[in-house]
Amino acid sequence: MAACIAALTCAGCFLRSRGESNTAHFLEEYADFLVSHLRAWTVTDEGELLPGTPHHFVRILPVSMDDVAPNEDPNRVSLSIPNRPPDAPLKIPAKSVVDAGFLELVRYGVLKPEDPLILDSLRVVDSVLKVDTPVGPCWRRYNHDGFGQRDDGGPYVGWGKGRAWPLLTGERAHYELAAGSDVAHLIRAMEGFACTAGLLPEQIWDAPDYPEKHMFLGGPTTAAMPLTLMWAHAEYIKLLRSVRDNRVFDFIPEVADRYRGGSFRRDLEIWKPNRQVNQVSRGMVLHIQAPGGGFILRWSQDEWRTTTDSTALATDLGISFVDIPISPSQAAPIEFTFLWQDERWEGHKLPRER
Repeated sequence: MAACIAALTCAGCFLRSRGESNTAHFLEEYADFLVSHLRAWTVTDEGELLPGTPHHFVRILPVSMDDVAPNEDPNRVSLSIPNRPPDAPLKIPAKSVVDAGFLELVRYGVLKPEDPLILDSLRVVDSVLKVDTPVGPCWRRYNHDGFGQRDDGGPYVGWGKGRAWPLLTGERAHYELAAGSDVAHLIRAMEGFACTAGLLPEQIWDAPDYPEKHMFLGGPTTAAMPLTLMWAHAEYIKLLRSVRDNRVFDFIPEVADRYRGGSFRRDLEIWKPNRQVNQVSRGMVLHIQAPGGGFILRWSQDEWRTTTDSTALATDLGISFVDIPISPSQAAPIEFTFLWQDERWEGHKLPRER
């Protein structure tokens, strides 16, 4: 979501500079929609991983791309994790699986490093995923990860145990730099994880020394080295550049300008064919969008006693949309039907607003 928010915002800036303001506006508001739903989709308030910290980001909200009306409450869904040992449970509550991916929201400029939700989530991540080694701290990808060296030192073959990734020390260092902290010890840690040839491994051994298997705490496992496409090395180089500039390399001022001040649009709910939302709050705007060259939306807010025909606004992206303001006093369902360009009608309705 962080990457999508940043990309949509940047695309909006590019399009606006080319005079394509309608499409720029559409993309920027879609980014606003994502930001305004971050907490509803990716934050639990029932977390049990760290006593006293129930409010934190989760790793993922598991919804099917084929489900047009998915359950978007991370407190009420479970996550399937592959690569687990044969006797491990196949489903785990989504609220109980965490990673540090939310730090990307800080790196790109969506959230401030001191945001209370970020700080709470970091406490949970450190309690569950942090590993202290002789050369410095490192972090596992997520709890219940089955991709990595087995406890007996054996290789990952279908299942194993996810170990700590030097790459994630670099990502944490970027966060600490954004927060104004010294990151020299994290740079030294990344360097310490390298093998004698200077290559950074995908994962390091994060358990007591196992000399019979040539596994030592903080040293490489038999995982890929260097990590695919030099990912960890790129993170290390970015980190050195960020320290030199005293500014996170990935930081995007246009994103921060829009979201860190809190003035972005928050009143937008979106209905689209692959996400047919069935509730909208009073005072919000219901944004109905569909792919194609355009449509006319016939809609009613009083059970079809009266109707309004709205011609969809087209964008240069092959998507058209209509905005319906929801009155603070709205009580009846919002009902609507599409008149497509081929003269075909199709109907939908929203249950009573919440």
